[in-house]
Amino acid sequence: MGLAESVARVFDSNGALAQGVEGFLPRFGQTTMARSVADAIENGGMLVVEAGTGVGKTYAYLVPALLSGKRILLSTATKTLQDQLFGRDIPKLIVALGMPVRVALLKGRGSYLCMHRLGFARHDLRAMHPSAQADLAWIERWSSTTKSGDLAELPLLDERSPVIALVTSTRENCQGTKCPQLDSCHVNLARREAMAADIVVINHHLFFADMNVRESGVAELLPTVQSVVFDEAHQLNEIGVQFMGRQVTTAQLDRYARDLASCGNLLVLMVEDWRAMVDVLIGRVTALKALCRTGDDAFRQARFEDQPPGVDVQTWECTLAALHSTLQQSEIVLRGMEDVSPELKALRERASHLTAELDAFLHPVQEGWVRWVDLGEQVKLVQSPLDIADTMRSKFVSVEAASGDGKSMIFTSATLGHDATMSQFLESCGLQGAQVLQVQSPFDYQSQAAIYVPAHLPKPSDTTHSKAVSDLIARGARMLGGRTLVLTTTLRAMRDIATSLREQFPEPFGIEVLLQGESSKRELTERFRLGPCGAGGGSILVATASFWEGVDVSGDALQLVVIDKLPFSPPNDPIVAARSKKILEKGKNPFQQLHVPQAALALKQGAGRLIRSETDRGILVVCDIRLTHMGYGRRILAALPPMKTINSEEEFVQALNALTKPSTKVH
Repeated sequence: MGLAESVARVFDSNGALAQGVEGFLPRFGQTTMARSVADAIENGGMLVVEAGTGVGKTYAYLVPALLSGKRILLSTATKTLQDQLFGRDIPKLIVALGMPVRVALLKGRGSYLCMHRLGFARHDLRAMHPSAQADLAWIERWSSTTKSGDLAELPLLDERSPVIALVTSTRENCQGTKCPQLDSCHVNLARREAMAADIVVINHHLFFADMNVRESGVAELLPTVQSVVFDEAHQLNEIGVQFMGRQVTTAQLDRYARDLASCGNLLVLMVEDWRAMVDVLIGRVTALKALCRTGDDAFRQARFEDQPPGVDVQTWECTLAALHSTLQQSEIVLRGMEDVSPELKALRERASHLTAELDAFLHPVQEGWVRWVDLGEQVKLVQSPLDIADTMRSKFVSVEAASGDGKSMIFTSATLGHDATMSQFLESCGLQGAQVLQVQSPFDYQSQAAIYVPAHLPKPSDTTHSKAVSDLIARGARMLGGRTLVLTTTLRAMRDIATSLREQFPEPFGIEVLLQGESSKRELTERFRLGPCGAGGGSILVATASFWEGVDVSGDALQLVVIDKLPFSPPNDPIVAARSKKILEKGKNPFQQLHVPQAALALKQGAGRLIRSETDRGILVVCDIRLTHMGYGRRILAALPPMKTINSEEEFVQALNALTKPSTKVH
């Protein structure tokens, strides 16, 4: 019996899942996907699967992976999803299937407690605040009992706590084999366990970061696995672009100069005028900052090939070359002393890295890349590929295709495109020729959900738009008693809408207005799910960015999703602008080829927060008349699930009233 047949039996109404997983019901789409994944794992090749919300894609790829007996790497978008796979989904399936499978979780070093740095943390000024002292005391108690050292074991530890940076290591401060706590190193233990496991769970950030620095263990792991599964694959391109790019920041240079100065007592053994070397470095970093800040507002995030606009080419080249030369000189000095102490070796490696990164900006930008200067609190010189297609083809896809050894790569997500071809995803990831499967959601959107595009609201460009949106939200939330998720396209709109809502719902009112950034995403989502004082319902969550996906609130706690505008990418973003230019050079329309498909995909993600189970009911409100009045809007609308249409404010009120009445739910 082949793997696909074995997998199909597991998903049968009398199979292992029906008997061993509470609440499991066979779904045709889930079984179809699972069989396709099984075929790919067994026979090799590339498979791309878009599985609509509710299909159950996690089990659809985990069951074939576990039954295959092969060594498999699972990569997902976030550390939270990693923990969910490793701590909940995989153990549940191992029990149901009765299979002895070794599973390992591997994250970046910043996720693990460093015992060596923990010993010094209390002496750091950043640990002096009372809240930091409390976090540190908590970590110290936990450190004596933890086996993994994974900070995720402390769910109440705020991910923004300054203490985390004090008790974890980086490539810059890790002492490697000379660390006195080497035997108790949690990072090394996690890597050893990964190398010995059958299933290894990582995240996309770690996967791509290791291509550059090759120090997380993934590079050694990849040749040993037979299959790689990318869940939440719609994020692959943007995450990959982020890590494939090159970057030099004045903050990095400042830290390096400061740490170099702190080693003066050692440097004097090698170079008598070490202080002058440090001063020259500081002066040349200062010169770069000053040169970058001489431009006007147009300079900010300005794309360039040889030098930024408004800057003399000779001055630019001389400034970079002088800084590059000073970094090289310091690297030579450190190379002669790196055996003296781990600190000097780490400094030498940092000098080498900074020199190589800066060197790239002394040469013409390569084809298919974009270069820019980002001016914020610090100056960033950035260059990035426009997509990951070349990297995927050269390092993975073409190698696997040519090897003929049955290896496979599987890519899946609930949203991979705005149409059935998923062409934009395939092209950006270099996956042309992959087998493509689209599995529709089992949810009955026509009876469970409705969409409303208010015709009476001001245009999205109008200054009164956010106020009008907040008024509409307030009306809906009053009727529902909260239960509303608001997704905005900008931070400014998020703050304006939240401020207006808090004026309309002062704290004693009973409806709590939650705002992204005031707590961690995990804490905000849980507070929203439970409502004020854990009583259920009763909250409005206003958010942007990451809350457009990864928020899973089923049941009556969420019944209204409001999106303020169509989520078009900012046209002045350097990568977006460069992609548009490339499309234009091919004689095509960037708006139709790039901006509309990306907006459709983002809107599809946001809309996916509404219906999370077969019994959910709710309304999606998109406060942008372009969705129904413009040709491209109707194209974006077509990418959404087939919901009922609400045509007037009166119908909207009726639909809200219907949601306040008990629904007939099947248990």
